[in-house]
Amino acid sequence: MSADRGLFYGWRVVAACFVIASFGWGLGLFGSSVYLQAVTAAHGWAVAEVASAITLFFLVSAAAQRFVGRSIDRWGPRPVLAIGTLSIASGVALIGQVRAPWQLYPCFVLIGIGWSTLSTTGLAATVAPWFERHQGRSITLAIMGASVGAIAGVPLLLLALERLGLGAGLAVAALATACVLLPLIGWVLRFRGPADLGLRRDGDSPPPEGATPPVPSANAAPASRRVLLWSAAAGFALGLTVQIGFITHHLALAAPVLGAAGAGLLVSATGMTAFAGRLVLARIVDRVDPRRLAAGIMVLQTMALVAIVHSSTATVLIVASLVYGYGIGHVTTLGPVVVRREFGAAAFGATYGSAASVIQVVSALGPALFGVLRDAFDGYAIVLGAAAFTTVLGAVILLLGRRGRGAAHP
Repeated sequence: MSADRGLFYGWRVVAACFVIASFGWGLGLFGSSVYLQAVTAAHGWAVAEVASAITLFFLVSAAAQRFVGRSIDRWGPRPVLAIGTLSIASGVALIGQVRAPWQLYPCFVLIGIGWSTLSTTGLAATVAPWFERHQGRSITLAIMGASVGAIAGVPLLLLALERLGLGAGLAVAALATACVLLPLIGWVLRFRGPADLGLRRDGDSPPPEGATPPVPSANAAPASRRVLLWSAAAGFALGLTVQIGFITHHLALAAPVLGAAGAGLLVSATGMTAFAGRLVLARIVDRVDPRRLAAGIMVLQTMALVAIVHSSTATVLIVASLVYGYGIGHVTTLGPVVVRREFGAAAFGATYGSAASVIQVVSALGPALFGVLRDAFDGYAIVLGAAAFTTVLGAVILLLGRRGRGAAHP
């Protein structure tokens, strides 16, 4: 099948993934805080009961990452993301129908399965086969939809619950998700890569008939590949553990200084700086070493955390939070970019899926670790000090892992 003239089809795939990310993050990661508040308010159940079911959602998603990556490598993104859409939509709709706490668990298992396909691993594996020169930019733009899920998705979800109630509001959100995503996935993601359109990556024309294709450089020893992959997994796992913990506790951390309304505004502003960070990243990512960039951003975030520890003024809290937020989009996005850059497009889904399982399992502990340390030391000073140490440790691991750089051809 020949390609249509004009815009390279890969950018249509990126645009579709942007929309998918908006819904995926809105109903998945950011939606979890809405479910916690709405379900406990509607039924009067203990926060711990509902939170434990939400924890299962993160663990199921983490366990499914490698399977999702392998499935996209084998069957393409369309069936995998379509199943994920049906799963997350079903889980969200069923939350509004539960009558006992135990019934939440199968709901969040469904959401976890859906989130695993509609988040970083699924979207990066969908985009990766289409680009070489613009590999970093394409993944960054696709995942940028996550910011829309936070900025617009959560308020819309809250509005639906306020106007329609828990059951009807979640049913409408689930139906809207299915009605938008299923046709989009079915139509735009019907091709697995540029070869289906007679093109090479980035829309380049195929080589002249009879030309000898370039031979990729030989891979290094398996031990070097393991250093390369697992240093990335460990570094980003540590950075994201702190990041998810900080996001979860940011409101509680800021409220004593800024008040409830001011803290809410700061959380929103931090989300906006994360979006701005992703915009900057999209412009520069293909021209820089993503490991060094990620490590540098983690050091910047460490400085922001240390500033909050050593000053209780509102000005420092606001500036440091905005600085930290700027790095959120970088750290979230650069994991798949590093793996794509260092291991290539072949079997990217399975390769990054293995790393993503570790990253998600470890980072899911962030909110709980922040909470335990906060209660144990009666405040956030020790928490943020430990978070700063953990973040800089993640940066060091990323840089040390560069010794395995020869493990895979680009």
